[in-house]
Amino acid sequence: MSLTIAITKMPSDSIVFTPSPLAELGQMLHVLSEPGHHPGLHDWVTATAAKLLPDLVERLHEADFLWRSTRSDILMPSQPKATLSEELDLLDKLDDEAFVSAALEISCAARYGRIRTSPLIHVAERKRARELAAARGPRQAAFADRLLNDPQSVRVWLRRLFEDCEATFFGENWLRLKPHLAADARYKADLLRHLGLAEAISAVSPALSLNAESTCIVVDKLRDGVVAGSEHGLIFVPTHFGRPHLIVSHAHDGRPALQYPATAPGLAQPVSLEMTQRRLEALAHRTRTHICRTLARGPHTTGELASTIGVTPPEISRHVAVLKKAELLTTRRRGRYALHELDLFVVSRLGSDFLEGMLR
Repeated sequence: MSLTIAITKMPSDSIVFTPSPLAELGQMLHVLSEPGHHPGLHDWVTATAAKLLPDLVERLHEADFLWRSTRSDILMPSQPKATLSEELDLLDKLDDEAFVSAALEISCAARYGRIRTSPLIHVAERKRARELAAARGPRQAAFADRLLNDPQSVRVWLRRLFEDCEATFFGENWLRLKPHLAADARYKADLLRHLGLAEAISAVSPALSLNAESTCIVVDKLRDGVVAGSEHGLIFVPTHFGRPHLIVSHAHDGRPALQYPATAPGLAQPVSLEMTQRRLEALAHRTRTHICRTLARGPHTTGELASTIGVTPPEISRHVAVLKKAELLTTRRRGRYALHELDLFVVSRLGSDFLEGMLR
């Protein structure tokens, strides 16, 4: 399954890489509400949650469908700025219909390619938004009703909420993260400028590729769909707290935006879900599992494996080829002998790679 972003209408200089404080705040709020998606941030969640006053916790819970299972489009600025305040100013300039439509993107079942109509003026969309909010809890349903009935007051309420988050925990974290995110964006922009779009998106994520005609960016996602291109271009937004998620959304002016995990020193680069599936399928065969368990104890030649496992050397060679294609094994020569070795790091990553693929 894949999501495609049409790029035929986009001038080459309209594809930009830039960090966004509001988008990163959205990811921090998601981590706080869904810590199970981000086990590597457990210490941060614990420390940050301890700073939150009960009133702020209650308000975050009330509006959490904006960032829990999906990221509301209001959290992706159409023109990322240097400060959270500047990006909130851009939100203030949206009319109520656009703001409410962006805010009430509650479900992960995004309907890409359909013309968006505002719940403020469209009865069916209003009913759908209320049902989605109600499924997430009575407080969330009440919040959605307030947003539909009195959008101006809720907009003021939300801005105050985000400003309180900045004062409590976001501001200090953003100061620490901004240089790294800016450097990642510059690096990807340099790749785009000097080596082209294919090279740049390959560096962004193995889940991204260009189609054969170079008319679309193909994103490995849970659902099939098409995101219409825009003459305004495409925004790539690096994130630290968003790893492993790869978020595709529509900015307020119709411009597609893609938020991707920035390269992190010391962390393994993510692999494609296709490669993870290939590895799992390779290990599903009993003989190949036996080979891996044997190699986990040390390097072996093909003949040694055949003798240990009790099959012919040609059969061992066929299984080894499958495991090597899945990048689970490496082979090095020592004189006239070829020694097969199990990549223990890759095997140890399998569980988290699979989880990251599911969460992407």
